[in-house]
Amino acid sequence: MNINHSIKSIGLAILIGISSCTNLDEKVYDIIIADTFYQTKDNIIQGFVRPFEHAYWCVSGANFQIQENTADHFMTLNRQGHWLDGQNYFRLHYHTWTIDDNNPRDVWNNNFQGIVYCNSAIADFEKLHAPDFDMTVAELEDLKAQLKVLRAWFYVNLIDMFRNIPLALEYPDDNMQPAQVSPKEAFDFIEQDLLAVIPLLNAKEGSGGNGNKQGGWNKAGAAALLVKLYLNAELWIGENRYNDCANYCEKIINGEYGEYGIAKRWDAPFDWQNETCEEIIYAFSSAYGYSHWVYDANMFWWGAPFKAAPYFGFKDWGDMNHRYGLQPGLDLQGNEYSFANGKPVRKFMKYPDDIRLKKYRNLGNSTREGMFIYGALDYIDDMGDKQYIKADNGRYTLYLRDQVGWFEDTDTSSISPNPSSGSGVMISDMDHGDQSSGWCLIKYPIYRSDDVGKMESDYALIRLAEIYYSLAECKFRLGDKGAAAKLLNTVRKRYYPEGSASLYKEDGSQITEQELLDEWGREFIGESLRRTVLCRFGAYTGAWWDKQPESDKHTMILPLARTILDSNPSLVQNPGYPSNK
Repeated sequence: MNINHSIKSIGLAILIGISSCTNLDEKVYDIIIADTFYQTKDNIIQGFVRPFEHAYWCVSGANFQIQENTADHFMTLNRQGHWLDGQNYFRLHYHTWTIDDNNPRDVWNNNFQGIVYCNSAIADFEKLHAPDFDMTVAELEDLKAQLKVLRAWFYVNLIDMFRNIPLALEYPDDNMQPAQVSPKEAFDFIEQDLLAVIPLLNAKEGSGGNGNKQGGWNKAGAAALLVKLYLNAELWIGENRYNDCANYCEKIINGEYGEYGIAKRWDAPFDWQNETCEEIIYAFSSAYGYSHWVYDANMFWWGAPFKAAPYFGFKDWGDMNHRYGLQPGLDLQGNEYSFANGKPVRKFMKYPDDIRLKKYRNLGNSTREGMFIYGALDYIDDMGDKQYIKADNGRYTLYLRDQVGWFEDTDTSSISPNPSSGSGVMISDMDHGDQSSGWCLIKYPIYRSDDVGKMESDYALIRLAEIYYSLAECKFRLGDKGAAAKLLNTVRKRYYPEGSASLYKEDGSQITEQELLDEWGREFIGESLRRTVLCRFGAYTGAWWDKQPESDKHTMILPLARTILDSNPSLVQNPGYPSNK
C-alpha cells in the first residue's frame, strides 16, 4: 500500500471537499458515515488517511507555537507594528497566557479532535469484513494498529501539555462529558496501547528510507513513542523509567524493528527526497500542490523576512512574513547575555567549525548549504542586477543581526542602533524589534521556483537522531557520561571536519546537564521539541532573553480554556490557573 501517495493525494481531496480543519463545529463531513461510505478499498484508505491529515495540520498550528514560542529559541516580536496581534505572542513568551487565549485552547481541541477521528475510523473498521474489500485480514488489522499509534501520539501531546486529561476511547462515546484521569492513568493507557500494537505493525523493510511507506506508522515509530513516553516519565508522572527508555532506544538502534541509520549529510532528513533518508523513522508526507504544512504560514514560510522570497528565488507564493525569528544572544552593546539558556546562535557558535553555521544559499538543482540566514540578503533580479532585500516598506536594507532593536539603516559595522537613523531607540525587548532583528532558521529548504524539489520535503516528526539523544540522556542520568558522549558524537560528527576538536571527549568529561540541554537545542532547533526538553531539564520557568524567572512552576502545564470548562462541567482547572467562574 502506497501510504505516501495516499496521504498526499487523498489529503488534497479532503482539503478541497472540507473547508477547513479549524471549524470545530463541523458535524457531517468530519466523521465519515460508515454505513454508506465504505464501498471500496479506496474508501477504506480515505477513512484511514483522514486522521493523519488532521495530525499533520495539528503540528503546524498550535502545537508548533506552544512548543517554540513559549521556549527559549524562537520569538514573535512586535516588528514596528507587525505581529503585535493583541500581544498574544508576548503572553506566550512571558508565560502569562490566560484561560481566554487561543493557543492553549487550540492545542486541546485540535488533539482531541484527532483522537475522535482515530476512534471513529477504528470503530468503522471493526465492522468491516476485509475480504469484501479485496483486502487481507492482516492489512485491515495493520490499518487499525496504525490508527491506535496515531491516537497515542495525540495523547502524548496532551499529557505533555496538560497532564490531567480525559480518556476518550470509543466512538461514539456514551459519556460525552468525561472527567480527567490522573496523569499516571493516562500514561499507563498510552503505554499499554503502544505495547499491544507493536506486534501487529509491520517492520521497516530494507534500507534507504521509508520510500512509499512514508507517512505510515510501523514498529519503530510506535517504539519511538514509547521512548518519548519513558524519557519524560519522571516529569509527567514522577517515575524514573530511564532503563525502559534505554531498552527501546537500543532495540531501534540495533535494528530490531528495521534498518535505520544516521544520515551522513546534516540536511538529508529535511531535504526534498527525505523519503529516501535512512534517518527518518516517521514523517508526514508533503508535496508541492498537495499537503505541505511544514512550509505553511504557521511554520517555516513565515520564518524568513517579509520580502525575502527573491533571496531564495521562489516566486510562487508572493511575500513572506517574519513571524518566527531566533532570540538574540547579544545585547545592544554587543555583549553576550549572561543567562544560561536561550541564545541559540551563540550556542551554535560555541563550536565555530559547525557547517550548519554557513549562510543559507540555494546552489541549484535542488541543493543548498547552510541553515541560517543573517547579514545582508543579496539576489540577482530579472534584469541581471544585484539587489538586496529591504524592509517591507522599502525604507531600509535588511541586515539580520543576533540582536533585537530598532536598527533600520544603521551602518552594518555598528553594533548598536545609530540615533541618526531616526529611531534613537535603545531598547531590546519583545515590543522593540525591527525587521533586521534576529537570525532566521531555514532548516527545511526553500528551493527556487524552477527546482524540482521546491516545497517537497516531508515533515520529519521522529528521526533516529532523537533516539540516539534520548539514549544519551538516559546514560547521562544513569551516570555513564562516556557512553553519552559517544552516542552524541555518532550524530554530531557530520557537522564538523574530520579530527575536529568540537567532538566531545570520549570520557564524557564535557557532558554537563547544561551542555546536554544545549546540545538537544542545537540538534532539534525548530523541531517542536524545545518546550518539552526545557521542562524535562527543569529550565522552562527560568530566565532567557526578555523573560524573568517565574515564582513557581505552574506554567509547565497549560490551562484549560474557559470555553472548554464551560462545555464540560466534569473538567477541573489545572493548578495555578483561575476557573471559568
